[in-house]
Amino acid sequence: MATVNSSSFLKNKYWILRHGKSIPNERGLIVSSLEKGILEEYQLAPDGVHQARLAGESFLNELNEKEIGLEKVRICYSPFSRTTHTAKVVASVLNIPIEGPQCKVIPDIRERYFGPSFELMSHDKYHEIWALDEKDPFRQPEGGESVADVVTRLTRAFAVMESEYEDCSVLVVSHGDPLQILQTIFNAVKEHLETVENGLESRIQAIKVPSVLSQHRKFALNTAELRQLV
Repeated sequence: MATVNSSSFLKNKYWILRHGKSIPNERGLIVSSLEKGILEEYQLAPDGVHQARLAGESFLNELNEKEIGLEKVRICYSPFSRTTHTAKVVASVLNIPIEGPQCKVIPDIRERYFGPSFELMSHDKYHEIWALDEKDPFRQPEGGESVADVVTRLTRAFAVMESEYEDCSVLVVSHGDPLQILQTIFNAVKEHLETVENGLESRIQAIKVPSVLSQHRKFALNTAELRQLV
């Protein structure tokens, strides 16, 4: 697990959680558009609900071990039904109201849109996209988002969280590609802490290069996998 010393440039501690096993996961389908992703028919499968509950318990255990009070916890989640469902399950484990001030939908941490030619296709086609990413992470699948595009909106999302929260423990509930891309950029920031300017945006901009972004598959997460990011 890659971690970054957050004290120098971030106000909060962050954990990342990929959604639990979803109905699209069960059916082997790519569901990446916001329009389809928010549909209830694409929420968690029963196994995914169980996974989310276990992830919530693991997160609670980590908070207890670090003596972090629940009043310091914030849950930020993608608007897709599978991430919303996951966030609700975790919030219930923590006894935090999902509609309350400690929980927030952040559109910029939504699933990466792979484009119309991949939407509702077999998840076996992910490998075509990742092969393209490895060659050129700035190149978009037709009608979709490149790795660099996702970095841009993840940077915006963190700017929002950093502006709204201070000294909090933030759980970011998102999707496989955005979270592995997120961990890639924070790992690179960690390695270049002494050589780039202060400020999150400038640090990320400094490492937003093909040699870094093309490596995101190294940080792949399983469904409902919880990691401390920073």
